[in-house]
Amino acid sequence: MNCRLCGSTNLASVVDLGATPPCELFLSPDQVDEPEMTYPLHLRLCTDCLLAQLPPLITPEETFTEYAYFSSYSTSWVEHARKFVDEQIARIDPKFVVEVASNDGYLLQHVVERGIPCLGIEPSVNVGAAAREKGVPTLTAFLTPEMGEAVLAEHGPADLVVANNVYAHIPDVVGFTKGLRALVADDGWVSIEVQHLLTLIELNQYDTIYHEHFQYYTVASAQKALASGGLSLVDVELVPTHGGSIRLLAQPAETAPEPTQRVLDVLAREKAAGLHELAGYTEFARRVAGVRRDLLGFLVDAANGGKTVVGYGAPGKGNTLLNHCGIRPDLLAYTVDRNPYKHGRFTPGTRIPILPPEQIAVDKPDYVLVLPWNLRQELTAQLSYIGEWGGRLVFPIPHLEIVEVNPS
Repeated sequence: MNCRLCGSTNLASVVDLGATPPCELFLSPDQVDEPEMTYPLHLRLCTDCLLAQLPPLITPEETFTEYAYFSSYSTSWVEHARKFVDEQIARIDPKFVVEVASNDGYLLQHVVERGIPCLGIEPSVNVGAAAREKGVPTLTAFLTPEMGEAVLAEHGPADLVVANNVYAHIPDVVGFTKGLRALVADDGWVSIEVQHLLTLIELNQYDTIYHEHFQYYTVASAQKALASGGLSLVDVELVPTHGGSIRLLAQPAETAPEPTQRVLDVLAREKAAGLHELAGYTEFARRVAGVRRDLLGFLVDAANGGKTVVGYGAPGKGNTLLNHCGIRPDLLAYTVDRNPYKHGRFTPGTRIPILPPEQIAVDKPDYVLVLPWNLRQELTAQLSYIGEWGGRLVFPIPHLEIVEVNPS
């Protein structure tokens, strides 16, 4: 295995989570008795360029041609996007906005509402269709340098190019970055949001490691990745989404100013945490094992005590957790999800049924295991009604926590 950014063979193990199926390939009822392909899930660190990465064992085409994740089912994420659009309009007053991996139009709908020309580039046929139904112009395609040049030729350069939660999803990080550079005006901005490896390590967020995430970034490694495609990091913001993310604000290298003090501050914080060398990663695997033991211990004790436990949510991260812990329907009867696409399907590998959220109120379980723990505030409010029968919420990350809720 060679580093996909710098080509080095100096790759060190960070954590080995065994072998799991792709986390978004939910099973239909007629697939439950069929075999599934599993792939090693082993995170390694390039000790030369500091890029943490998985081997590219599956292709983006396998995962994203039809996709089970629709961004708009998270109200907090849609609100996060609205605030971002307002901030960028006030900051740079863009005349043309492009979003790469625009999903179902969760962000660009706010651009459309403000009368600003925009274009979404979304590889998933089904979610791209949902965006067009909202009136968001959307091109069904993967971003490559050639595709970026084609969009530029047809639409002109973008003042703002947005790439939220996609920079980890592409195995050809250099080619993708060159595609971003092709889209953006020489004085324009590229805004990328991606989970921060610092919080992943510090807060035991190992369930965000799955096959469609090919790499995991510190600001230090993101700087190198951006430079590979002709972009320079100018500013960075720490944002709370997905358990702790970085918003990377970049411009074309030939016109970009020097990095701000915020970039230098985050780099210093990463270095202090040991993440600019292998030493900062050595304890992570031990802490991951502790999360697994604690969650399994709770579920076994609940089953032995006659208590019922169901899940809330069927996110990709939840499937890493369920598979790594070996959780099956005997310990988690079912999980629920707001996305109708997943109803009647089963989680990959663990084959746990996925039902509509209303099932929780019908069955009144003793515990609800929250799999999208990053939406803690939003879901604690949504699920407060379980307090009516004494139900409690369980959060597995960063450590096992059982929470009593008061019905609103």
